[in-house]
Amino acid sequence: MKLKLILFLSFLSINVYSQQVLDKIVAVVDNEIILQSELDFQVNLFASQRQINPQTPGLKDQVLNSLIEEKLVYAQADIDSIMVTEEEIDQRINYQIEIFTQQYGSREKLEQVYGMSIEKIKRELRDDVRKNLMIQRLQEKKFEGFEASRREVEEFFSTYKDSLGQIPEKVTIAHIYINPKSTAKLKDKYFRFASALLDSLKNGADFEKLALKYSEDPGSKSKGGDLGYAKRGVFYPEFESTAFSLAVGQISEVVESPVGFHIIQLLDRKGESIHTRHILIKIKNDEEADLRAIELLSEIRDSIMKGLGTFEGFAKKYSEDEQSNNFGGELGTFYLNQLDKNLLDAISKLKQGDIGFPRRIEYGGGQYGYHIVFLKERIPQHTPDLNLDYDELKRLADEFKKQNKYKEWIRELKNKIFWEVRI
Repeated sequence: MKLKLILFLSFLSINVYSQQVLDKIVAVVDNEIILQSELDFQVNLFASQRQINPQTPGLKDQVLNSLIEEKLVYAQADIDSIMVTEEEIDQRINYQIEIFTQQYGSREKLEQVYGMSIEKIKRELRDDVRKNLMIQRLQEKKFEGFEASRREVEEFFSTYKDSLGQIPEKVTIAHIYINPKSTAKLKDKYFRFASALLDSLKNGADFEKLALKYSEDPGSKSKGGDLGYAKRGVFYPEFESTAFSLAVGQISEVVESPVGFHIIQLLDRKGESIHTRHILIKIKNDEEADLRAIELLSEIRDSIMKGLGTFEGFAKKYSEDEQSNNFGGELGTFYLNQLDKNLLDAISKLKQGDIGFPRRIEYGGGQYGYHIVFLKERIPQHTPDLNLDYDELKRLADEFKKQNKYKEWIRELKNKIFWEVRI
């Protein structure tokens, strides 16, 4: 099944592009239209992503057909009264905004690139996001639990094994992760600083000026701490429980979250949304905390190497990665090209059964920790094997079966929903 979700970038770029091109309708699907500007942009985007010539024969027809299929599925979703909530739409929009804020470095840069405020960008996105969520929801409903049987996997392998190529090298890895914790004394230092800022506010200091000078939230600092309007689910629970309890204009006491200490002011409330600003003082780790984490991991590694316990047992007891510690620290099986640079570097010189030395690992937002990595298994590149690679082959067979079913479904939609190409 081909699930085509239009990228956030394309939503905005089509708007900019269409202002420069005299548009015409190139296709109609039910109550939806496809414009020349949209088709041209999607062709160029497709070609750019695959590093091919946008003038490649047949490419424009291929992309147009894909757009038509997408709108056919939307039309069916509308007929089936597929519903998505305003909260789901808000969450998807906020997620997309955050991704591209990170890409461009700041919200100000994002606004500059597209020549509109964040709030206007969100309004421009809203209808397209709603439609794409409806499409996604219908496709999930249509193909939920749709998978190949053992016999179908075997038939798929028998038919296509000569064209599957080589299975790349893959590894199964586990880790034990420790998050360096600041000493109570150091943590108290940052709390006292945040409390001093709160005292200044209570004595009449300007919130915006203090945020501009002292806040350590790069996303809101330049706006005087302004976070805009948001519904529940956007911020940390500790932040939200306080923010939603404030009266308009009220300033909170010092609130601790996983990223530090906040001073929050509620500026406005509209329905389920609140408009807040804050000052963030981060709790910074110290060299002593880092050293303790490294020493603990070194001791754990030494104990395992001496046979005083298993990696799995120590992971369950000591690892602070809540996603993997209950599974003995196992992260899964990956092709080498699926690993980020940190993990690739960590296992590059390990042999099967080796445990690496403590390494620092970064995970965004200035957050980091230390871990030791266990290379449980290394499977060299090889020709496909039904038993050894069954999971991968089953995924391919599932996708093959879904693709065939999807094509059949699109043919049915084309027979019952009006569509017309006007090129």
